[in-house]
Amino acid sequence: MNETTKSLLQKIEDKTAVIGVVGLGYVGLPLAVEKAKAGYQVIGFDVQQKRADMVNQGVNYIGDVVDEELKQIVEEGRLKATTDYSLISGVDAVAICVPTPLDKYQQPDTSYVESSGREIAKYLHEGMLVVLESTTYPGTTEEVLMPILEATGLKVGVDFHLAYSPERVDPGNKVFNTKNTPKVVGGVTPECTKVAAAMYRAVLEGEVHEVSSPRVAEMEKILENTFRNINIGLANEMAILCNKMGIDVWEVIDAAKTKPYGFMAFYPGPGLGGHCIPIDPFYLTWKAREYNYHTRLIEVAGEINNAMPEFVVDRMMKILNRYGKSLNGSKVVVLGVAYKKDIDDMRESPVLEIVKLLEKYQAEFVTVDPHIPSFRVGEKVYETAELTGELLESADLVLITTDHSAFDYQFIADKSKVIFDTRNALKEIKDIRADYEKL
Repeated sequence: MNETTKSLLQKIEDKTAVIGVVGLGYVGLPLAVEKAKAGYQVIGFDVQQKRADMVNQGVNYIGDVVDEELKQIVEEGRLKATTDYSLISGVDAVAICVPTPLDKYQQPDTSYVESSGREIAKYLHEGMLVVLESTTYPGTTEEVLMPILEATGLKVGVDFHLAYSPERVDPGNKVFNTKNTPKVVGGVTPECTKVAAAMYRAVLEGEVHEVSSPRVAEMEKILENTFRNINIGLANEMAILCNKMGIDVWEVIDAAKTKPYGFMAFYPGPGLGGHCIPIDPFYLTWKAREYNYHTRLIEVAGEINNAMPEFVVDRMMKILNRYGKSLNGSKVVVLGVAYKKDIDDMRESPVLEIVKLLEKYQAEFVTVDPHIPSFRVGEKVYETAELTGELLESADLVLITTDHSAFDYQFIADKSKVIFDTRNALKEIKDIRADYEKL
């Protein structure tokens, strides 16, 4: 172990290391807060001046960050945010937490990782630790990021350290958060792994699991979300089949999960949302082509999940037809815009696709979401409405797309004429006088 490595490990141990976080979104800001709470001096970097200003004012914009904690660490000078990347020259370790979206051809877009790497490379110095946290395909750390950093003349594993540690943020989870969720770390060299693991152990309460390479760590994150994607696809396919057979899929799942082994409950819904599960598996399908392999199971699951919004709207049409009505001109109240309950995150929400279809079929619809005051679909901005008895009573159909705890489901059951519930949100309501259907 060289002297620069020993020096960095000592700084991590005695909390004198200055830590940078690039990207202050759903992953980066919670991570920056935890590092500051652990006693480190933290600098957050973002290209958006508005985000940097909000952080510096102690104003929170991420649901998983506690407002009071952010305000306290900012006031104490332990966290500051900036758009000036030259300040990277003064940090000892930096985590990259930028988006890795898919382009219109369903191919990984690593441009944010690359631009972050180029900014860091300008100020890379001996002994520095760089960790990529953005979810991506196996090989990104070594094939994309490492050449950018080594173009400075500094050598990974000798002059600086490079590792991959996938983010595992689950927005809205009341049990597991950035602090207590186990961490996986894989460095380019064993010393890179050791240094990165030491940093996370000094910050987090969850176990830090070391793997042999960045590629293993990158692949394990893809496996996590592909597992969920495929099993949700199975649940959605079961929902479609159960509907055709006149069977309650929710009752079937409840019965199946009484088995204490060999079964894990996944549930159907109006489609997949969030930045991970609908997107991450396609990083792997793209990379697999390099090895002349076609990931059939992943792609079929994706097709099923992507078709759910259309299935939901088709069911709505059939329900309305029973009353001699078409979707065209019918008044629909859509309850929920966020992709999952009790959060304000609408990234990749299936409701956005449902809204497009309701527009296409010329339905008169109103959206309600207590966590999202407005949202954009294409060029159009929609304002969400307040949930009132008058609104529900005026609707030809009430569509439940997100099962927020803030919704009064007894009130919804009492005031609505027709309800289509894609989340089994009314499962605890015994007295439902409305015409009620579940997915």
